[in-house]
Amino acid sequence: MTTTLAEPETVHAAPAPRSSGARGLLVKIACLGLLDALVVYAVFALALHDQWLLAGAAAISAVLITWTYLRRDMLPAKYLVPGTVFLVAFQLFVILFSGYIAFTNYGDGHVGTKEDAVAVLINKSLARVPDSDAYDMVVLERDGEIAFLVTAPDGRVQLGGDDRPLEDVADAVLDGGVAVSLDGYRTLTFAEIIANQKRIAATSVPFSDDPEDGALRTQDGSLAYRYAATMDYDPTADTFTDLTTGTVYRDVGTGAFVAPDGAEIQPGWKIGVGLDNFVRAFGEESIRGPLLGVVTWTFVFAGVSVASTFVAGVLLALLLDDPRIRLRRTLRVLVILPYAFPPFLSALVWSGLLNPQFGFINQTLLGGAEVPWLTDPLLAKVSILLVNLWLGYPYMFLVATGALQAIPRDYVEAAEMDGAGAWMTFTRIRLPLLMVTMAPLVISSFAFNFNNFNLIYMLTEGGPQDISTEMNVGATDILITLVYKVAFGEGSGRDYGLASAFSIIIFVLVSAIAVYSFRRTRALEDIHR
Repeated sequence: MTTTLAEPETVHAAPAPRSSGARGLLVKIACLGLLDALVVYAVFALALHDQWLLAGAAAISAVLITWTYLRRDMLPAKYLVPGTVFLVAFQLFVILFSGYIAFTNYGDGHVGTKEDAVAVLINKSLARVPDSDAYDMVVLERDGEIAFLVTAPDGRVQLGGDDRPLEDVADAVLDGGVAVSLDGYRTLTFAEIIANQKRIAATSVPFSDDPEDGALRTQDGSLAYRYAATMDYDPTADTFTDLTTGTVYRDVGTGAFVAPDGAEIQPGWKIGVGLDNFVRAFGEESIRGPLLGVVTWTFVFAGVSVASTFVAGVLLALLLDDPRIRLRRTLRVLVILPYAFPPFLSALVWSGLLNPQFGFINQTLLGGAEVPWLTDPLLAKVSILLVNLWLGYPYMFLVATGALQAIPRDYVEAAEMDGAGAWMTFTRIRLPLLMVTMAPLVISSFAFNFNNFNLIYMLTEGGPQDISTEMNVGATDILITLVYKVAFGEGSGRDYGLASAFSIIIFVLVSAIAVYSFRRTRALEDIHR
């Protein structure tokens, strides 16, 4: 009997709906269109400020991104582009910009261009012209900008603002021959003038595009007077002359106009200074001494912090890895509790606990003693190391616990059968295997503590202050907090160029230590072979 097998039916896969593909394409085009529109706006904005390099980089980047996402054969690049963009924007650009600033005099008094500095100097030197005519005026506002609508003694009506020289207007509303309003502007009331008195008093309306022609200023918002510059700028000789004293200030290449006796008039302007910031850092005694002290303490702080947290974390991990310990899970949870709180919050709590007058430690544990935990230079450093030990050991404990559980028990049992004691087993078996896992983490922990800004600033703000130097530096400052104080601190002014030079020093030190340490840890790879 012959049996005929039926041919299997051919199953055809249903075609994917085209609507979803078209919808995805439309979403892609819309997102790319929005991105390109933002880039076009940014390019025009940068071009208006003569930032041609950034404008070109933005345009080229937008073209490459659009081309990548419109092609079907660029799938790997589509996943790499977002990460690359963020890497360039938040890492590479920051490094390059900091490097650029390190070779300039950028800081207080040296921010803008030379043209800006000249305009500001003339504006700052304005003084009221004796017996000058009074100009009737009202204060106008449009889009948040202040303008003066003035009526000159000869009856002319003019309008101007901080960056707008006076111009004649013909359609102002007059009241008794005095202009009181203008179409498109809102006239401020008396109450609004009082509320904005400082801003209005600081407004200077130039008579023309030439700052030396003087400007109009007002104190009460109803009458304006002519102010003239007491500093005369000669663009041919590139000098400023003080019309009161006759002192001549020249551009000598330092980013400011300097008198023969060395006195500068501020503001100056930003210029390239080459290696001057690095020469200052290591050449000027007022900077070199505090800097070397901060560098030394930074290495001590990072090294002791890593060593103490590593030892504490590994010892606790070994202790709680013993199966004879009861309630091991509960104890492990308690051990890692400091790791569960934000470090900056913990630092603030410890700052209160260690307060010499009102802290819990002095008042309760020490019976009212006034131990200067945070105000004595030595005790402040000890306090920081102890607090960092409290904050850092749970991390090492977690890593060590996982690494210990990954070590085969056969190795330990074989060593014990050969007569090795607990110390021998730890130093010859467990510790080398632990270091295979923990060595890179120890290096990263050192780099983290090298720049541990939160702990230092939240606990002591770098203090107590070092009174032996003019720099704004304290006994517990590390390099990163010193950079912050130089760049943004009060008292000595902001010096972004010097702060960026310090940042470059930090980058070089951390990079050198990381490269050396990772080369040394390659020897641990032989343990797995």
